[in-house]
Amino acid sequence: MKCLRCGYCCVHLEVIIVDNPERGISEDNLIPKPTGERCKHLLGVEPGEFTCAIHDKEWYNETPCFKHTQIEKTPECDCRMGNYTLKQKK
Repeated sequence: MKCLRCGYCCVHLEVIIVDNPERGISEDNLIPKPTGERCKHLLGVEPGEFTCAIHDKEWYNETPCFKHTQIEKTPECDCRMGNYTLKQKK
């Protein structure tokens, strides 16, 4: 799934996130990000232009965020939630 950087998942989904990026993934460094609360690693202010402050960390591919996907035909398919969210913003 191709993320469209709409920010929906980083605000509206409850997920476990890394608290302190300098410490990486460890059991005592994982915290829940509540539904409706903006992830502290989300950078930017405009839907479609958001980025993740920890996306380039070597351990990022072990996070729930990296593993989030939808049922899609190919990994190159645009995120359906992102498409919907960005259309609603126009």
